[in-house]
Amino acid sequence: MANAARTDGQGQPVRVCIVDDDESVREALPDLLREFGFTVEAFASAREFLASAFIDDTRCLILDIAMPGMSGPELQRELQSRGKHLPIVFITAHADHDVRSRMLAQGAIECLFKPFSESALLGAIDTALQAH
Repeated sequence: MANAARTDGQGQPVRVCIVDDDESVREALPDLLREFGFTVEAFASAREFLASAFIDDTRCLILDIAMPGMSGPELQRELQSRGKHLPIVFITAHADHDVRSRMLAQGAIECLFKPFSESALLGAIDTALQAH
């Protein structure tokens, strides 16, 4: 049974956006997050997200590190150059602790290695929402 829709202090839905070139991630994560009351949008590329109308009301960005075209860290830098400082939870299939440390040092809320647990993801999103 789905939880009630999550809203912010002004009654607006809490939107989480996912950017990942892996179709299975774009199908599974939105379903999971909707069960927990989030409003969710999923994008296949960084450019697709940048062209969307959702940047301004995204409360947390779940972002793959390695994607064709613009990588996750490149999208993070592009958003920062535009003055958009979204809380980011990076996800990656490559368990590299040096990369994780670098992402956290560059301002990410968390960097999770695939496959990650539901509780790890929800904990990272909750941390991101508190930071935003």
